[in-house]
Amino acid sequence: MFDMATMKLDVDPLILSALKEDITSGDVSTNSVMPDAQEGEADLICKQDGTICGLQVFERVFTLLDENVKAEFFVKDGDAVSSGQLIGKIRGDIRTLLCGERTALNYLQRMSGIATYTHSVASLLTGTGIQLLDTRKTSPNNRIFEKYAVRTGGGHNHRYNLSDGVLLKDNHIGAAGSVQKAVRMARAYAPFVRKIEVEVENLDMVKEAVQAGADIIMLDNMTHEQMKEAVDFIAGRAQVEVSGNVTKENIAALADLGADYISSGALTHSAPILDLSLKNLHTVSGSC
Repeated sequence: MFDMATMKLDVDPLILSALKEDITSGDVSTNSVMPDAQEGEADLICKQDGTICGLQVFERVFTLLDENVKAEFFVKDGDAVSSGQLIGKIRGDIRTLLCGERTALNYLQRMSGIATYTHSVASLLTGTGIQLLDTRKTSPNNRIFEKYAVRTGGGHNHRYNLSDGVLLKDNHIGAAGSVQKAVRMARAYAPFVRKIEVEVENLDMVKEAVQAGADIIMLDNMTHEQMKEAVDFIAGRAQVEVSGNVTKENIAALADLGADYISSGALTHSAPILDLSLKNLHTVSGSC
């Protein structure tokens, strides 16, 4: 759940930007058929099986347009939902419900899709002790929503952004000149509380990263045999993350490596939406 401070400081500006994208000078369609205020209610219906996520954001879209809108949900974030299930109702000025419908559903469908896909992938690692991580491969300006959805689906967050931790990738190493130099420079620059992670692509780089004192070693796009050899060499001297084109289809084959983490960009960049719909909009007694 987003607390109110996070909502107002970090989330509200993003939602308002999305609303401005969709409504530049009024909703012409809505204003033409609903010139005056009229209270109404609509049903939020799930059209696919999955994991729901983003209910708080869905509601916030409407309350930013009109604080008098009220939502009632029959599920909570992280719950399993099924096709045809009534998961909530939204009530308020019909003009507000129509104006906010698409933006609210876009957030809810996207977040629920990521949570659903993450849950299906995380379930394949049950009992292994391996943490499933996301990446920074998120859609622009939606990272806070997408990483929250990963957690809701049972995954874990890697660093949030470039200010959040040290991850020395191939181009950082190339710029520094070697793994050893990159780690040494990072130790000198970064606060002592920061762990230093190094991305490696072969066993020679693994050995150099261990000798340099890296805290976490990411095995990127290596073969299964190479990764197994690397984990055996590291032997607990650093934590191990496995990465590189990890999907639902191949993650189970990585569970025997003895890694601490497996990261997958697919959690956010390839998850399909969960189909949801606002239906049965009707007027109710009283006016706004």
